[in-house]
Amino acid sequence: MPTIPFADARWLQTIATSVFLAAYGPPAAQAVESADTVNRIVGSDVRQEEARTTTETGKLIAAIERTRENIGTVRKTSKLDTVDIVFLTDAARSEGGPPPAVESKVRQHQDDIAELRKEIDANALLFNAIDSRRVLAEDVLAVEFDGPAGIVIYAAARPSN
Repeated sequence: MPTIPFADARWLQTIATSVFLAAYGPPAAQAVESADTVNRIVGSDVRQEEARTTTETGKLIAAIERTRENIGTVRKTSKLDTVDIVFLTDAARSEGGPPPAVESKVRQHQDDIAELRKEIDANALLFNAIDSRRVLAEDVLAVEFDGPAGIVIYAAARPSN
């Protein structure tokens, strides 16, 4: 049986490794993320909408005022039917932040909001839901529970395209 010179063997090994990685490497695992995939991971229907802070001010301020009580509910949440993410596009940092009335409430409840954001980061369901829509926990202003099976997350952000 003929022997393969060392340099040729290395070349053959490099080609074999390249073919293997091309067929089974990370790009194969990084399939296009679909809504169905996210819903299976999160276990909930993740929906999003865009709104102006001026039309949501009443609901948003009420949710901010309930942040302290919502922290415990976020901590205990492990299953929801729906997760609604409301992008408050005019409140995004790139737009100058929330309007004064909302900004005042955020400052007034800043410690509670910081704790809420930590709880969202620690909650696998909620973290994956917001992450699937490219929302950072630091952009979350408030949450509002819609009965025992739903949550509305208000985010001062613009949706990614």
